[in-house]
Amino acid sequence: MKIFFFLISVYLATGIPGFAQASGSSGSTHGTPTASSLGGHVKYRFIHQSFPDDSVYRDLLGSAAIDQYLETRLKLAARRERWDLKADYQLIAIHADTLPLAEQLPGSALPVNAVINDDRRWWNLTYGFGDSSRTAFVHRLDRLSIGFTSERTAWRFGRQAISWGNGMVFTPMDVFNPFDPAAVDREYKTGDDMLYGQYGFDNGNDLQGVAVVRRDPFTGRVEMDHSSLAFKYHGFLGMNEYDLLAAEHYGDRILGLGGNLALGGAVWRGDLTWTRTDRDDLLSAVTSLSYSWNWGARNISGVLEFYHNGFGQENSAYAPADLLRNPDLLRRVERGELFTLARNYLALSATIEMSPLFLLTPNLFVNLDDPSALAQLVAQCDVRQNLLFIAALNIPIGPAGSEYGGIESPVDGRYFASGPGLFAQIAWYF
Repeated sequence: MKIFFFLISVYLATGIPGFAQASGSSGSTHGTPTASSLGGHVKYRFIHQSFPDDSVYRDLLGSAAIDQYLETRLKLAARRERWDLKADYQLIAIHADTLPLAEQLPGSALPVNAVINDDRRWWNLTYGFGDSSRTAFVHRLDRLSIGFTSERTAWRFGRQAISWGNGMVFTPMDVFNPFDPAAVDREYKTGDDMLYGQYGFDNGNDLQGVAVVRRDPFTGRVEMDHSSLAFKYHGFLGMNEYDLLAAEHYGDRILGLGGNLALGGAVWRGDLTWTRTDRDDLLSAVTSLSYSWNWGARNISGVLEFYHNGFGQENSAYAPADLLRNPDLLRRVERGELFTLARNYLALSATIEMSPLFLLTPNLFVNLDDPSALAQLVAQCDVRQNLLFIAALNIPIGPAGSEYGGIESPVDGRYFASGPGLFAQIAWYF
């Protein structure tokens, strides 16, 4: 990728004004006038997923599927006074039994494994190659941006990531590449091509704005109704915080209100969003209570969260014909903005410090309308310095026809159902 090698030359040379090489690491623009750094990680991920007898996936893939990923991320950062440059290069190798599902199940209501691409993004900085339906190689720039910071303002233009909202598990206010609630590795969000700005007030409040430029994936042209313009005001009321959101996203108007409040030793968080689509006005909300305590010699932090998905199906109507009557939901699932199909959910999570280097996190995601659930047990171990191991066991619970038990497919008696699955990842940082 010529762009990446150009950026490496920027890092190694002093020929471009403003980004001379120097020792040290990148950080605040008010620190060392000139600095640069190059780091990253290598991650190997293994996923084993089983399928029950009545699953469509079993018909296509057999009783189980194995997916393997090897990802390298190189992070370059350079800074001179108030200007800075950031670029993250990814090289991804994939060998996955589930990759053919993207072509075998087009338009299904559930997200399927697919190779990342930049079909919607303004800049095409992703290149893939490979000659097997189960094997793919991708190299791309997931971050490429230049920023400027003054005493009151911060500006950044290019491919970057942004997270808004106060939900701990579900995030209705975060429409820019949110994480799947059941995602185990949340270290990096996928970047978007945008202009970001922030203005800080004397009282500590700030106003943030973002303009995300996207293309129509079918025509390849930049379109306003595929782009986003959003503003968020973040303020303080004593020790408490609040957020006000106004956005236009893929042609829909969004207003949001959120915040967090200290309640004794606990913290209450919540967001409420109103979305006007071309078909309806919809309300979504999330509210959670988090608390940390000691049990014996162990530190424990817990979260209890309720989520109402205004786009979700009523009365557990997951049949293909019912889902097709809800295009607002299907569009958001396809874009990776929503990961649930029903209206009401409860999430319970606790992180237990078994030792300073070993964390155990049981999670439970409950569909209150089915009912069905996903039980998850995550273990994280710092094997040694710069080497991190994560494993997770996922167990879907529920009858056939429920969301986690497997929704109906177009084939009679067959469901989009998955059985217990295992996730394991080893990451080395440098």
